[in-house]
Amino acid sequence: MDQRPDLRRERRVAQLTHGQYDELERAIRDRSRIAVYRRGTEYVLVPERLGLRNGREALEAVHPTTGDHLTLYIDEVDEIVVVR
Repeated sequence: MDQRPDLRRERRVAQLTHGQYDELERAIRDRSRIAVYRRGTEYVLVPERLGLRNGREALEAVHPTTGDHLTLYIDEVDEIVVVR
């Protein structure tokens, strides 16, 4: 069996619209809370940055109560809602 990584790996593309990116970027700038839904779990977080990690778009955030850091990949997220 070949141990080399598959170079034809599927690349997932984010499902966010331009408007959703604008809202997410505004939440990062304003340090507003967001609700992220992923695999049936809701996370309420304060986003810190949006960037690339291992070639995938990643959202780095902090839990507002515990201060725990969390990285969520955008291509694994079901929905992002800015909490108003």
